Amino acid sequence: MATVATTTAEKVTAEKPTAEKKPTTDEKTERKPQRARVDDRFKVFCGTANEPLCDEVCQFLGLTRGQAQVTRFADGEAYVQIQENVRGADVFVMQPTSHPVDMHLMELLLMMDALKRASARRITAVIPYYGYARQDRKDKPRVPISSKLVADLLTTAGADRALVVDLHAPQLQGFFNIPVDHLFASPVLVDHFRKLNLPNLTVVSPDAGGVERARFFAKKVDAALAIVDKRRVEMNVAEVMHVIGDVNGRTCLIIDDLIDTAGTLVKVAQALVNNGATTIYACCSHPVLSGAAVENLLNSPIAEVVVTNTIPLSEAARQVSKIKVLSIAGLIGRAIQSIHEETSVSRLFI
Repeated sequence: MATVATTTAEKVTAEKPTAEKKPTTDEKTERKPQRARVDDRFKVFCGTANEPLCDEVCQFLGLTRGQAQVTRFADGEAYVQIQENVRGADVFVMQPTSHPVDMHLMELLLMMDALKRASARRITAVIPYYGYARQDRKDKPRVPISSKLVADLLTTAGADRALVVDLHAPQLQGFFNIPVDHLFASPVLVDHFRKLNLPNLTVVSPDAGGVERARFFAKKVDAALAIVDKRRVEMNVAEVMHVIGDVNGRTCLIIDDLIDTAGTLVKVAQALVNNGATTIYACCSHPVLSGAAVENLLNSPIAEVVVTNTIPLSEAARQVSKIKVLSIAGLIGRAIQSIHEETSVSRLFI
């Protein structure tokens, strides 16, 4: 039998008022952009990768999630049908390319193709987690630049612009031939750790490539900065070399864009402990958590791992008390609203 996953949102039926009532001055003042509204020219759809996040964003915007059916044939081939009129609409399609990556990427491509053929005015691909971002250069002979290929596929499928969260490398925006709005989850994470008020805090970058991200974070929380020098010997395997900076007797916060197998993170945490760190925290935007990641985190010296909901946690990860999830629905919702209203997105980070 075919595996069926349906993203159809329930229709909301409003009662027809018996008499027209003009709003008073107070009622006009109380209205906010997040109020429930009907706008045939503003629609948000999603695939099956992260429906809860899309529902949160729609609730923030006061919209009902667009009706679409995503099913599969018996052989696993995807089938998509948009179940409402989108002609002339400003459409946003939300889909992180998380596990299973290729399946979710194909859903996104097919949905955008369907919307393009249904005469949507503008299609924005909202990708909370952009997969294939780590394959951004030819670091070995005869390998693809996969992140560029995926960017081209999105454009060919019908994307007029893209909205992404915490790319593995900011320069990936240059791989797109369409406008890209690059969001950062750091405002949500910074706010969380400010409230914790951790003593003697040092923000740690787990590699040289993440120094800019860690420096920004350290400045926002008024903390010191340290860097761990590592060498990657093969895919998903890294060897920690040494710690640059003083972490002795200090609380350390390791910040990265994603946690995959957590192998590197655990080695970095152990290196910090070996150098005298007292308490270890970690945070990231994308909890990929593949392979033995959950077990690695459980057996690590890390006290708490803070992540966002760009990717839904697995059932095993949800059972781990040291993994805390923060929502970025408000951040994405405000960005979508700014794009729709043609206002500045960068103001979200001022």
